[in-house]
Amino acid sequence: MREETTLRSDAQRNRERILEVALAELTRTADAPLSAIAKKAGVGQGTFYRNFPNREALVLEVYRYEMQQVADTAAQLLRTRAPDQALREWMDRLAQYAMTKAGLAGALRNTTGKYGSLGQLGHEPVARAVTLLLNANEEAGTVRPGLTPDDFVLAIAGLWQLDPHSDWQPRATRLLDLVMDGLRAGASGGGGPEAAGPAAGRSGADGPGDGQS
Repeated sequence: MREETTLRSDAQRNRERILEVALAELTRTADAPLSAIAKKAGVGQGTFYRNFPNREALVLEVYRYEMQQVADTAAQLLRTRAPDQALREWMDRLAQYAMTKAGLAGALRNTTGKYGSLGQLGHEPVARAVTLLLNANEEAGTVRPGLTPDDFVLAIAGLWQLDPHSDWQPRATRLLDLVMDGLRAGASGGGGPEAAGPAAGRSGADGPGDGQS
């Protein structure tokens, strides 16, 4: 039994190591060879292909895992921030992900023919996170009622038009401030931009550069 447990633990560590290396390599270059990823992960070809039988399986799992990590921060932020602050800071973290993982989106597009945006793969965990944030804010009266995750995704779609190799942070901040102002307009708590003040809902020092990768 102990040997079986050890084997399972080793297999899990191998899988996690492959995903960790794949994330770094695919972010750096969308066409990173699978053999190079296996070598850097310290696993043999057999172990690699038992976990990920092809490039698409690997890329999709890396993307799914990363999107889940971003989504999970919504609940964490709501435990320590006011709802509107949690929403605004989560938007910054989403921008950080979108820009720093542009190479991964390219790998996803090359492999599956789909673009790695919220509107496609990875939608489910992010939709749950957005629903959680919007519901908390609607209950607090800090956003207009009746907003849906699809409304939110469409509102922030401009993020994917930014060049990740440019000085994207100031532009992303302005865009997300505009989106936040729009979400507040018509809030039951009178949380429009004038009432909220210019700094409300902003993450302060925790701007885009402080987001999780």
